[in-house]
Amino acid sequence: MSIANIQATWLDKYFKGDRTIWLIVFILSIFSLLAVYSSTGTLAYRYQSGNTTYYLLKHLVILGFGLVLMYLSHLIKYTYYSKISAIALVITIPLLAITLLGGTNLNEATRWLTLPGTNITFQTSDFAKLALIMYVARILSRKQAEIKSFKSAFIPVILPVLFVCGLILPANFSTAGILFAACCFLMFIGRIDIKYILSLVGIGLVSFGLYVAIAYATGNTGRIETWKSRVERFADGNEADNYQASQAKIAIATGGILGVFPGNSVQRNYLPHPYSDFIYAIIIEEYGLIGGVLIIILYLILFFRVIRFIHHSPMAFGTLLSVGCTFLLVFQAMINMAVTVNIFPVTGQPLPMLSMGGTSIWFTSISIGIILSVSRQVEKEKKEGGHELATA
Repeated sequence: MSIANIQATWLDKYFKGDRTIWLIVFILSIFSLLAVYSSTGTLAYRYQSGNTTYYLLKHLVILGFGLVLMYLSHLIKYTYYSKISAIALVITIPLLAITLLGGTNLNEATRWLTLPGTNITFQTSDFAKLALIMYVARILSRKQAEIKSFKSAFIPVILPVLFVCGLILPANFSTAGILFAACCFLMFIGRIDIKYILSLVGIGLVSFGLYVAIAYATGNTGRIETWKSRVERFADGNEADNYQASQAKIAIATGGILGVFPGNSVQRNYLPHPYSDFIYAIIIEEYGLIGGVLIIILYLILFFRVIRFIHHSPMAFGTLLSVGCTFLLVFQAMINMAVTVNIFPVTGQPLPMLSMGGTSIWFTSISIGIILSVSRQVEKEKKEGGHELATA
């Protein structure tokens, strides 16, 4: 047996599902390690006495654990996630409420819970995003026989969406908006009547308007002033008042076509959070326009690979689950990159599978594992169908 055949057999045995998605994950992981190592130099000198490998090793452990979670998730049959989703949603709502009322405040936002007896922080909205997408996919798949009904299909979907997004909103507007958009997209794919989806968008806008009005009436504006200042700075286009966007533009302009090559970034010393929110700017500076376009292409290929394999899938829940997870991941990536090139105001969204972080990487990894689980089942059914035809 040739080496190529041995490798193919080994891959078939241990890594199931869409091979292209596995390859995309591998390439993004390499980019992530290189970009995080390059962009954390300032952190290392400020907090680790110049030990530049500290954050690399930390990120390597986090990323490695994320890949383990992805591998384990892809081994679980996708139908089990339907059962898990109901439990996850029940856990999510009190977790978000506790975070909102008494969570840890970091960077002027209460988005984290600190695990008792440790210094480990946990961003509950990352768990909530995955839980809600799984639950919405479950409800939509179960209500297909009466999907056009307002009472039987739309109400069971809209309530958890409004609850979860409403609890995330006060501390993290961008995450609530992205999750809300993903749920609306999922409802559209799930054949919910378009007029109900439009009414949901209207309800969301009205609810947000009421939240802002109540906040100003009570004098408890919280994050609203931050959102307002970000939008105003973006709309004014005054680079002197928009430090983050200015430094990101300098990084992009410096990169040119080929970039300044890995490890040679200058703007990592000036950009706030170059290892998370603005890691895409560092990638473009070091790898040039070619590297920046490659990252976009990788996310788009991921989206179209999922569309391709679900096209051959009759499984309602699996289809909705994989589409929901993929849309959420890719949409967040596009928002992050749009912020970096100054198309959108600053949102604070990390770049999935690239930015340094803990819970963001782990729940993104689980989401990709779920997508691979669905693709694994599709491949299995295609092979079984082909075998039946061959032996018929």
